[in-house]
Amino acid sequence: MAQMPSFHSLRHINLVSLVLCLAYCACTTAGSIYIANNKNAPPRDYAITGVGVNRLFGAFNAILIIATTYGNGIIPEIQATVAAPVKGKMFRGLLLCYAVVISTFFSVGISGYWAFGNHAQGSVLQNFMVYLQPTNVVLERRFANPKMDQFSMRNVVPQWITRSLSVIVAMTIAAMLPLFGDIMALFGAFGCIPLDFILPMVFYNVTFKPSKKSLIFWINTAIAVISTGLSLVGAVASVRQIILDAKTYRLFANL
Repeated sequence: MAQMPSFHSLRHINLVSLVLCLAYCACTTAGSIYIANNKNAPPRDYAITGVGVNRLFGAFNAILIIATTYGNGIIPEIQATVAAPVKGKMFRGLLLCYAVVISTFFSVGISGYWAFGNHAQGSVLQNFMVYLQPTNVVLERRFANPKMDQFSMRNVVPQWITRSLSVIVAMTIAAMLPLFGDIMALFGAFGCIPLDFILPMVFYNVTFKPSKKSLIFWINTAIAVISTGLSLVGAVASVRQIILDAKTYRLFANL
Protein backbone atom coordinates (compact mmCIF):
# COMPACT_ATOMS: atom_id res chain seq x y z
CA MET A 1 0.00 0.00 0.00
CA ALA A 2 3.01 2.29 0.36
CA GLN A 3 3.08 2.48 -3.46
CA MET A 4 -0.36 4.15 -3.63
CA PRO A 5 0.12 7.68 -5.04
CA SER A 6 -2.28 9.48 -2.67
CA PHE A 7 -4.86 9.14 0.10
CA HIS A 8 -7.61 9.28 -2.54
CA SER A 9 -6.22 6.13 -4.15
CA LEU A 10 -6.80 4.33 -0.85
CA ARG A 11 -10.50 5.19 -0.54
CA HIS A 12 -11.78 1.69 -1.35
CA ILE A 13 -9.13 0.03 0.81
CA ASN A 14 -9.98 2.49 3.60
CA LEU A 15 -13.65 1.51 3.36
CA VAL A 16 -12.78 -2.18 3.67
CA SER A 17 -10.39 -1.35 6.53
CA LEU A 18 -13.15 0.59 8.29
CA VAL A 19 -15.58 -2.33 8.05
CA LEU A 20 -12.92 -4.79 9.25
CA CYS A 21 -11.92 -2.46 12.09
CA LEU A 22 -15.52 -2.14 13.26
CA ALA A 23 -15.97 -5.91 13.03
CA TYR A 24 -12.74 -6.51 14.96
CA CYS A 25 -13.75 -4.06 17.69
CA ALA A 26 -17.23 -5.59 17.92
CA CYS A 27 -15.76 -9.09 18.29
CA THR A 28 -13.18 -7.90 20.83
CA THR A 29 -15.80 -6.05 22.87
CA ALA A 30 -18.17 -9.03 22.79
CA GLY A 31 -15.34 -11.37 23.81
CA SER A 32 -14.34 -9.11 26.70
CA ILE A 33 -17.93 -8.90 27.93
CA TYR A 34 -18.26 -12.70 27.70
CA ILE A 35 -15.04 -13.24 29.64
CA ALA A 36 -15.98 -10.67 32.29
CA ASN A 37 -19.34 -12.38 32.88
CA ASN A 38 -17.87 -15.89 32.86
CA LYS A 39 -17.71 -17.65 36.24
CA ASN A 40 -14.18 -18.80 35.37
CA ALA A 41 -13.02 -15.27 34.62
CA PRO A 42 -9.49 -14.45 35.81
CA PRO A 43 -9.09 -12.30 38.94
CA ARG A 44 -9.14 -8.60 38.17
CA ASP A 45 -7.41 -5.66 39.82
CA TYR A 46 -8.59 -2.20 38.80
CA ALA A 47 -6.02 -0.26 40.83
CA ILE A 48 -3.82 2.17 38.92
CA THR A 49 -0.33 0.73 38.64
CA GLY A 50 2.74 2.61 39.83
CA VAL A 51 3.32 4.88 42.79
CA GLY A 52 4.00 8.56 43.23
CA VAL A 53 5.72 10.32 40.36
CA ASN A 54 5.65 7.21 38.14
CA ARG A 55 1.85 7.15 38.27
CA LEU A 56 1.65 10.88 37.49
CA PHE A 57 4.00 10.71 34.52
CA GLY A 58 2.26 7.54 33.31
CA ALA A 59 -1.06 9.41 33.26
CA PHE A 60 0.39 12.25 31.18
CA ASN A 61 1.97 9.72 28.83
CA ALA A 62 -1.41 8.04 28.30
CA ILE A 63 -3.13 11.39 27.65
CA LEU A 64 -0.58 12.24 24.96
CA ILE A 65 -0.98 8.85 23.26
CA ILE A 66 -4.75 9.40 23.15
CA ALA A 67 -4.19 12.92 21.75
CA THR A 68 -2.01 11.43 19.01
CA THR A 69 -4.70 8.87 18.18
CA TYR A 70 -7.34 11.60 17.86
CA GLY A 71 -5.03 13.99 15.99
CA ASN A 72 -4.82 12.00 12.75
CA GLY A 73 -7.97 13.63 11.40
CA ILE A 74 -6.36 17.06 10.97
CA ILE A 75 -3.36 16.06 8.84
CA PRO A 76 -2.68 19.08 6.56
CA GLU A 77 -2.40 16.93 3.42
CA ILE A 78 -5.99 15.74 3.90
CA GLN A 79 -7.28 19.30 4.28
CA ALA A 80 -5.21 20.52 1.33
CA THR A 81 -6.71 17.95 -1.04
CA VAL A 82 -10.37 18.47 -0.08
CA ALA A 83 -12.35 20.24 -2.81
CA ALA A 84 -13.71 23.70 -2.00
CA PRO A 85 -15.57 24.68 0.07
CA VAL A 86 -13.35 22.95 2.64
CA LYS A 87 -15.03 24.07 5.89
CA GLY A 88 -18.25 22.05 5.72
CA LYS A 89 -16.66 18.95 4.20
CA MET A 90 -13.79 18.94 6.68
CA PHE A 91 -16.20 19.35 9.59
CA ARG A 92 -18.34 16.42 8.44
CA GLY A 93 -15.21 14.36 7.84
CA LEU A 94 -13.93 15.09 11.34
CA LEU A 95 -17.28 14.17 12.87
CA LEU A 96 -17.22 10.82 11.07
CA CYS A 97 -13.55 10.30 11.97
CA TYR A 98 -14.11 10.97 15.67
CA ALA A 99 -17.31 8.90 15.71
CA VAL A 100 -15.34 5.90 14.43
CA VAL A 101 -12.42 6.51 16.80
CA ILE A 102 -14.67 6.95 19.83
CA SER A 103 -16.80 3.90 19.06
CA THR A 104 -13.77 1.67 18.49
CA PHE A 105 -11.27 3.10 20.96
CA PHE A 106 -13.57 3.32 23.96
CA SER A 107 -15.57 0.16 23.34
CA VAL A 108 -12.42 -1.97 23.26
CA GLY A 109 -10.69 0.00 26.03
CA ILE A 110 -13.57 -0.02 28.50
CA SER A 111 -14.64 -3.62 27.93
CA GLY A 112 -11.03 -4.84 27.96
CA TYR A 113 -10.27 -3.04 31.21
CA TRP A 114 -13.49 -4.39 32.73
CA ALA A 115 -12.58 -7.95 31.74
CA PHE A 116 -8.87 -7.95 32.62
CA GLY A 117 -8.28 -4.96 34.90
CA ASN A 118 -4.80 -3.49 34.94
CA HIS A 119 -3.44 -6.71 33.42
CA ALA A 120 -4.95 -5.78 30.06
CA GLN A 121 -2.20 -5.46 27.47
CA GLY A 122 -1.87 -2.20 25.55
CA SER A 123 -2.64 -2.31 21.84
CA VAL A 124 -1.18 0.42 19.65
CA LEU A 125 -3.25 1.04 16.51
CA GLN A 126 -0.68 2.07 13.91
CA ASN A 127 -2.00 3.72 10.76
CA PHE A 128 1.33 3.55 8.95
CA MET A 129 0.02 5.05 5.70
CA VAL A 130 -1.03 8.23 7.51
CA TYR A 131 2.48 8.86 8.80
CA LEU A 132 4.17 7.70 5.59
CA GLN A 133 2.36 9.99 3.13
CA PRO A 134 4.09 13.28 4.14
CA THR A 135 7.45 11.50 3.70
CA ASN A 136 6.34 10.29 0.27
CA VAL A 137 5.41 13.84 -0.74
CA VAL A 138 8.88 15.12 0.21
CA LEU A 139 10.62 12.30 -1.66
CA GLU A 140 8.53 12.67 -4.81
CA ARG A 141 9.07 16.42 -4.97
CA ARG A 142 12.76 15.59 -5.17
CA PHE A 143 12.73 12.59 -7.52
CA ALA A 144 9.51 12.83 -9.58
CA ASN A 145 9.00 14.81 -12.78
CA PRO A 146 5.75 16.83 -12.50
CA LYS A 147 5.72 17.46 -16.27
CA MET A 148 5.23 13.76 -17.01
CA ASP A 149 2.25 11.53 -16.31
CA GLN A 150 1.92 10.24 -12.75
CA PHE A 151 1.97 6.62 -13.93
CA SER A 152 4.76 6.97 -16.50
CA MET A 153 7.87 4.81 -16.03
CA ARG A 154 9.87 7.98 -15.28
CA ASN A 155 7.75 8.57 -12.17
CA VAL A 156 6.65 5.05 -11.22
CA VAL A 157 10.17 3.59 -10.91
CA PRO A 158 11.57 6.32 -8.58
CA GLN A 159 8.31 6.20 -6.60
CA TRP A 160 8.59 2.43 -6.15
CA ILE A 161 12.25 2.63 -5.11
CA THR A 162 11.96 5.58 -2.70
CA ARG A 163 8.77 4.33 -1.04
CA SER A 164 10.16 0.82 -0.63
CA LEU A 165 13.35 2.19 0.90
CA SER A 166 11.41 4.45 3.28
CA VAL A 167 9.31 1.49 4.48
CA ILE A 168 12.45 -0.63 4.95
CA VAL A 169 14.17 2.14 6.92
CA ALA A 170 11.08 2.74 9.08
CA MET A 171 10.64 -0.96 9.83
CA THR A 172 14.34 -1.35 10.64
CA ILE A 173 14.26 1.57 13.07
CA ALA A 174 11.03 0.24 14.63
CA ALA A 175 12.64 -3.18 15.13
CA MET A 176 15.80 -1.62 16.57
CA LEU A 177 13.95 0.67 18.98
CA PRO A 178 10.65 -0.91 20.12
CA LEU A 179 9.48 2.21 21.94
CA PHE A 180 6.55 3.08 19.68
CA GLY A 181 4.12 3.90 22.50
CA ASP A 182 6.57 6.26 24.17
CA ILE A 183 7.46 7.91 20.86
CA MET A 184 3.75 8.36 20.08
CA ALA A 185 3.41 10.25 23.37
CA LEU A 186 6.30 12.50 22.33
CA PHE A 187 4.62 13.13 18.96
CA GLY A 188 1.46 14.02 20.84
CA ALA A 189 3.30 16.56 22.99
CA PHE A 190 5.11 18.32 20.15
CA GLY A 191 2.72 17.70 17.24
CA CYS A 192 -0.87 16.72 17.88
CA ILE A 193 -1.67 18.81 20.96
CA PRO A 194 -0.30 22.05 19.42
CA LEU A 195 -2.07 21.33 16.10
CA ASP A 196 -5.36 20.29 17.73
CA PHE A 197 -5.75 22.42 20.83
CA ILE A 198 -3.29 25.34 20.80
CA LEU A 199 -2.70 26.81 17.34
CA PRO A 200 -6.37 26.71 16.16
CA MET A 201 -7.48 28.64 19.26
CA VAL A 202 -4.69 31.20 18.93
CA PHE A 203 -5.26 31.62 15.18
CA TYR A 204 -9.01 32.06 15.70
CA ASN A 205 -8.49 34.84 18.25
CA VAL A 206 -5.84 36.52 16.09
CA THR A 207 -7.77 36.22 12.80
CA PHE A 208 -11.36 36.95 13.86
CA LYS A 209 -10.45 39.16 16.84
CA PRO A 210 -13.46 38.39 19.06
CA SER A 211 -14.10 40.84 21.89
CA LYS A 212 -12.04 40.18 25.00
CA LYS A 213 -15.31 40.31 26.90
CA SER A 214 -16.83 37.53 24.79
CA LEU A 215 -17.13 33.95 25.99
CA ILE A 216 -15.52 32.47 22.86
CA PHE A 217 -12.33 34.50 23.41
CA TRP A 218 -11.83 33.23 26.95
CA ILE A 219 -12.78 29.65 26.06
CA ASN A 220 -10.16 29.65 23.29
CA THR A 221 -7.59 31.26 25.59
CA ALA A 222 -8.27 28.78 28.39
CA ILE A 223 -8.00 25.78 26.04
CA ALA A 224 -4.73 27.11 24.59
CA VAL A 225 -3.18 27.81 28.02
CA ILE A 226 -4.23 24.47 29.56
CA SER A 227 -3.11 22.57 26.47
CA THR A 228 0.25 24.35 26.49
CA GLY A 229 0.82 23.30 30.09
CA LEU A 230 -0.25 19.74 29.29
CA SER A 231 2.06 19.65 26.27
CA LEU A 232 5.07 20.85 28.28
CA VAL A 233 4.52 18.46 31.18
CA GLY A 234 3.69 15.66 28.77
CA ALA A 235 6.89 16.24 26.81
CA VAL A 236 8.91 15.83 30.00
CA ALA A 237 6.92 12.70 30.90
CA SER A 238 7.37 11.10 27.47
CA VAL A 239 11.11 11.82 27.32
CA ARG A 240 11.48 10.45 30.85
CA GLN A 241 9.59 7.28 29.89
CA ILE A 242 11.72 6.80 26.78
CA ILE A 243 14.88 7.07 28.91
CA LEU A 244 13.53 4.59 31.47
CA ASP A 245 12.43 2.08 28.83
CA ALA A 246 15.66 2.47 26.88
CA LYS A 247 17.55 1.08 29.88
CA THR A 248 15.72 -2.24 29.60
CA TYR A 249 15.59 -2.59 25.80
CA ARG A 250 18.19 -4.11 23.52
CA LEU A 251 18.61 -3.55 19.80
CA PHE A 252 16.37 -5.90 17.82
CA ALA A 253 15.07 -7.37 21.10
CA ASN A 254 12.41 -10.06 20.70
CA LEU A 255 9.61 -8.47 22.72
